[in-house]
Amino acid sequence: MPMRIAFVLGTASGGTAGHAAMLARGCVSEGLEVHAFGPASTRQLFGAGQAVDPAVPAPGAAAGPARRGAAAEPARGPGGIGAPGDAIGFEPVPILERPRPARDAAAILRLRGLLRQIRPDVVHAHGLRAGAFAALALAGRPRHRAALLVTVHNAPPRGRAARSAYCILERICARQADAVLCVSADLEARMRRRRARRVALAVVPAPPARAPAAQAVQAARSDIGAGRCPIVLAVGRLAEQKGYGVLLAAAAAWQRRDPRPLLVIAGGGPLAGELARSDADIAVRFLGQRADVPALLRAADVFVVASSWEGQPLVIQEALQAGLPIVACSVGGIPELTGTDAALLVPPGDPPRLAAAVLSVLEDEPLAARLAAAARARAAQLPSEADALAAVTALYGQLAAAGQRPLAGS
Repeated sequence: MPMRIAFVLGTASGGTAGHAAMLARGCVSEGLEVHAFGPASTRQLFGAGQAVDPAVPAPGAAAGPARRGAAAEPARGPGGIGAPGDAIGFEPVPILERPRPARDAAAILRLRGLLRQIRPDVVHAHGLRAGAFAALALAGRPRHRAALLVTVHNAPPRGRAARSAYCILERICARQADAVLCVSADLEARMRRRRARRVALAVVPAPPARAPAAQAVQAARSDIGAGRCPIVLAVGRLAEQKGYGVLLAAAAAWQRRDPRPLLVIAGGGPLAGELARSDADIAVRFLGQRADVPALLRAADVFVVASSWEGQPLVIQEALQAGLPIVACSVGGIPELTGTDAALLVPPGDPPRLAAAVLSVLEDEPLAARLAAAARARAAQLPSEADALAAVTALYGQLAAAGQRPLAGS
């Protein structure tokens, strides 16, 4: 019988969702049986349609998870690991971002029923909230039970109440998980301090990149309307963590440079309106969501990340693959991605230092060339999707083999 893996997600987008979906598809390609549980909005991330075996009803649903061994023939998706959508049995479970006791209790009970039906060998939860829901759903399980693996994708949020809730979730996951993977060294240190049983660094690779055609790069640059001005590019969700306020403050320092750099920001999010209202004296273009990020990267002169925290951001890996000079804040997993020579690293929340680093790249051609060459060399050393899949499936095997003992408190 193939090993049976259950992925559990909360509200997720961007790197977290993409990473989980990549692993799920890869597991199917390796012959494992895969199920996914999370908010209905995450179904499309897995390419999953209705459950594979409609003869097995799920609690509160007409269709249930796939039976053991029912996975379809594996396939490769464009540019990376892939699998047919109907090879992954998906069932919606409302593990949403904001806590609501009654709704959350119902979600935990639903997840418990689904996990009892499919009896997975390993439950792999992505995010602390999903991890805590999975731990509670598995509580009181019999001696022969699923192992629990939790990947921690995000640092503590700002705000006393949100941080307190984060710490509670950390403690639940540290106590109940058989193993914890973290996307950065600082998160590893936090989970070790919480006395997690087994902690390691997660491998979070960007999908393999195909260089865009020259026409696509030219079209992106024409669409931006930069003319002969240098392009300072940032890509990411317009949210507080991404530091766009800091970036706009830094951009004020280069407005008198001739030619004046154009700050280009690709992405959407809750701060879109607020940021757009703050740019009156700054040469900046907000592009919204874009499907041509590889072309934008090759059209730019420097790539900037002003975030207050990041794990292993896929867009930095894509900038490395593009051979683009990078200026980034030295936070989270960024230094491990870029090393000391493939980016200029500055402290977070420091607009003058950020502006000075960007200007040094624009005004020092040999420095820009060294950064570009180092970026390409660094990209060649980054782990691949195949590396990530091999690491996690090896861990699944170890956890499943060792998973016949009760957890503390169970």
